Amino acid sequence: MNQLIAPYGGTLVNLIDPARSDALKQEALSLPSLDLGWRQQCELEMLMTGAYSPLTGFMTRAQCARVKSDQQLDDGSFWPLPVTLSSRQKIAAELKPGDRVALRDGEGFMLAVLTVSDVWDDGGVEPTKVESNTGWHLGGAVEGVALPSHPDFASLRATPAELRALFARRGWRRVVAWQAHHPMHRAQFEFCLKSAIENEANLLLHPQVGGDITDAPGYFGVVRSFLAIRERFPAATTQLSLLPAPPREASARALLLRAIVARNYGCSLLIAGGEHQSDGNCRRGEDLTRTHADLPVAELADKIGVQLIAYPRMVYVDDRAEHLPESDAPAGARLLTLSGEEFQRRMRAGLKIPDWYSFPEVLSELHRQSPPRERQGFTVFFTGLSGSGKSTLARALTARLMEMGGRSVTLLDGDIVRRHLSSELGFSKAHRDINVRRIGFVASEITKNRGIAICAPIAPYHQTRRDVRAMIEAVGGFVEVHVATPIETCESRDRKGLYAKARAGLIPEFTGVSDPYEVPEKPELAIDTTHLGIDEAVQQVLLKLEHEGYLR
Repeated sequence: MNQLIAPYGGTLVNLIDPARSDALKQEALSLPSLDLGWRQQCELEMLMTGAYSPLTGFMTRAQCARVKSDQQLDDGSFWPLPVTLSSRQKIAAELKPGDRVALRDGEGFMLAVLTVSDVWDDGGVEPTKVESNTGWHLGGAVEGVALPSHPDFASLRATPAELRALFARRGWRRVVAWQAHHPMHRAQFEFCLKSAIENEANLLLHPQVGGDITDAPGYFGVVRSFLAIRERFPAATTQLSLLPAPPREASARALLLRAIVARNYGCSLLIAGGEHQSDGNCRRGEDLTRTHADLPVAELADKIGVQLIAYPRMVYVDDRAEHLPESDAPAGARLLTLSGEEFQRRMRAGLKIPDWYSFPEVLSELHRQSPPRERQGFTVFFTGLSGSGKSTLARALTARLMEMGGRSVTLLDGDIVRRHLSSELGFSKAHRDINVRRIGFVASEITKNRGIAICAPIAPYHQTRRDVRAMIEAVGGFVEVHVATPIETCESRDRKGLYAKARAGLIPEFTGVSDPYEVPEKPELAIDTTHLGIDEAVQQVLLKLEHEGYLR
């Protein structure tokens, strides 16, 4: 091959015309606006830069249906997955074909103008679990103004046109892409290096980082791990760049879309590896190169023009001190493996990772991002009826943890939060929900920054507690403690007379009397303070935290 592979469809799309930017910005002043979330911005960026060439806009309902049934664009060329703009905003439902709408980021910065060709609700498309976004879908041509702003790792971001120009300047003609969501360890390093050498190709390390830095802070550790491992590759034949593709549920179709993206970035080979199927039957690239379901993957990849290199099931051959495909391992050799689940368990517990599995500089970056549990932030979330003892327990636990020292501890007691964070709220179901979610958000910020948050709201509803748990577990530890003191005991402690007023009808929607308390389904700990002293109860919580690895 004497030159780089041509873009898919023959021409690299560029939807940003600098000569039109000022006119579009002026026009947008009189247009309705759609504010895009981070995923929508990722899809728009992939369109505007030509990573999705030959697409020049978001697909209509009919185009999505054709892609779903026949895997074809209007011109008959192969395309594996729909690319649409989804929105929950009211303005989306009010748009009609022919309308023009300004697409903006969350801060109102102008990104593009969409000429609407079609508007439909969720019944028109069946998005994957990852892609699901209840609301409306819009199709139509896109005129770009500017790419979304990326304050992070700006020097590592290159458009398809910029990477192609770089490859041309360096004399690269044949490039193999490694697109990854996860850090690279020794097996992947050795396989990528071997694949590039055997195919007489250069290597593009192209980790997928489409996402919001506030929602997915863990990706910083992934990128830093790639910066660390890059130094082990030959500098003259390796390039590191970030791919702003949004996450998609793993599937054969998603792999084929990645192949199209790889070609548009100038790569004629793509390493297919990692977990691609949620059913557990296709876990390596070698599985996906077989005919799978209704898609002959290898045949379709050839049609795209990209050669798939199947990532095999790798094992470490101790006798030879190298990683090899399991099928190539010598008979009788001592083979070592470490599952992804076991690796994550050891990382969380601060246990040793074998030298043969990863490089020390990679592990160092991952430990910085996700330290062992005893150095992670966590939240202890007490929930229970009024008078159950949760506030007393929370204050005592806070004092004990502060005595121990080592990390900042913040008490988010229900009454304190009501006074300082939710003073405008009443006690309706909706307002109590808002109050608990506010507590959850503040606790998640404390946890994310390696602190300890102690919360003690009543939090009577299952769904709210589930949502708070999900919010906090995304950034650290969460321990739910159900203070399961019976209502009879709580009423006997009613120093403020609240239960008596509730039973007299003077306090509407009072939890446990006129409004239900939904008992936690699977709390980490349940404590009945009826016959248990505060010191004993706090000791139970401390023992649980120690058992879970948060305290040493």
